[in-house]
Amino acid sequence: MKYQLLVITLISSFYSNAQELYAATEPASNIASGSIGLRLNNSVMNEKNSSKINYHFIPELMIGVSKKLMITGNVFFSNRNKTFRTEGGSMYAKYRFLSNDALQRHFRMAGFGRISYNNSDIHQEEINMNGHNSGTELGLVATQLIKKVAFSSSVSFLKAVDNGDNNKFIYGSKVSKAINYTFSIGKLMLPKEYKDYRQTNVNLMVELLNQVNTGSGKYYVDIAPSVQMIFNSQSRIDIGYRKEISSTMIRTAPNGFYIRLERNFFNAFF
Repeated sequence: MKYQLLVITLISSFYSNAQELYAATEPASNIASGSIGLRLNNSVMNEKNSSKINYHFIPELMIGVSKKLMITGNVFFSNRNKTFRTEGGSMYAKYRFLSNDALQRHFRMAGFGRISYNNSDIHQEEINMNGHNSGTELGLVATQLIKKVAFSSSVSFLKAVDNGDNNKFIYGSKVSKAINYTFSIGKLMLPKEYKDYRQTNVNLMVELLNQVNTGSGKYYVDIAPSVQMIFNSQSRIDIGYRKEISSTMIRTAPNGFYIRLERNFFNAFF
């Protein structure tokens, strides 16, 4: 009986947070304590001034250490260097330090950090710790859920270093730092009325993704609409498109589709 109540609690928590499981960013909420999540992140981006398609594949393992702390590890794969190969990986941690929960609403804040290693060539001024650059990222994220709508915003500081021993940060140390800021909104569209955890959830969302380099002042602004489907309260599929709105940076392939597959295993360890 105790086990059944625990599973029901975890499923209810997953459902209530469904519309804040964003496709391009992370909310302030974590995966459930004692659970394990597997993600397969796929990006198919069109290279500028070329017919080449850049494909990035990032498998990810998430662990809910506690209700406040989750850690993530991933590996970077890409076809950028003519052959599909591994290019590095990263470790990510998020600590939720504020929770103000009420019926059908909550406000949460968390701090997060990432350390990345990448051995691919540095080919753009944009700094990206999730598949392109080596370095570190530290930031804060806040998420507000009101019934079926969730708003989330984050700000983070990034510091890039050389990619391995042979790929220097060619733009110079003065432009190796940047600030990311994001704004995301998601709404639960289906089901209209919740009756069973096996119902398929459908979320629509749009996210604004921005970066400004603290040394050069160059920037980009992207928009990323997406649709998300959650099955049996454990599995999800995100399908979205990222589009550059405005930019003064050199960026190799800012536009394209991304697909995320995820599976969560509740009560995996205690």
